Amino acid sequence: MPSEELDVSHSPKQDAGFHVAIIMDGNGRWARRRGRPRYEGHRAGAHAVRRVVETAPSLGVGTLTLYAFSADNWRRPVHEVQQLMWLFQRHLRSERTRCVREGVRVNVIGRRDRLPPALLQEIDSIESRTRLGRTLHLRLAIDYSSRDALLAAAAHLDRRSVRTREGFRLLIDRVTHAPRGTRDVDLLVRTGGEKRLSDFLLWESAYAEIVFTQRLWPDFSAEDLASAITDFRGRERRFGGLPAADVSEPRTPSRLAEGGR
Repeated sequence: MPSEELDVSHSPKQDAGFHVAIIMDGNGRWARRRGRPRYEGHRAGAHAVRRVVETAPSLGVGTLTLYAFSADNWRRPVHEVQQLMWLFQRHLRSERTRCVREGVRVNVIGRRDRLPPALLQEIDSIESRTRLGRTLHLRLAIDYSSRDALLAAAAHLDRRSVRTREGFRLLIDRVTHAPRGTRDVDLLVRTGGEKRLSDFLLWESAYAEIVFTQRLWPDFSAEDLASAITDFRGRERRFGGLPAADVSEPRTPSRLAEGGR
């Protein structure tokens, strides 16, 4: 995480469209059920990434964050980790021209000090080449831990820091190499049947709607994304408030004292 002094005094306008975050789970099980090595599941998962990226803008998604590799994934066998790093490197290189053409802005969030130099070069290249994209903001979380990000951000707090939620969010963005001004998560989707957040965007998902699906990530289709978004659009988001029908009568101090009866 960077240690230089952080400037959190201003934030640009947030990305247009809503923010969908996806925990892409199930690659290994997809491969195992077909009698294939785990790496084949990761390759199939890369195809699912392309499908979702191509579909997202037409569904009103302005920002898409994909959980590609958590900080805890370093515990996996060395050979599998090496294959994943190579797959990330190849995918970023092969998709760079397509992203530029389609107006997809790509950023990688998470730590960078543990990533292979060749992968870092591809990250720098695709972020630079796609920085003007406006159709979709695609964020890939690689070597990412939300708890580590919160700790790193808190370490930068001092008497000069902006002690607001917005100011702290900018600290989080900075330590994870995330562009400033990205809106909070509106919809979080987890594939593969598990029902947990796995240390993913904990601050940014405070009021996210959540959809869990049994679909394994390599099988996740454009139709699955559309279904999750339809579910999301049908929900009432109150952010701690009350439905409109329940706030028609003001709650005066006297009524509050009576318990609102």
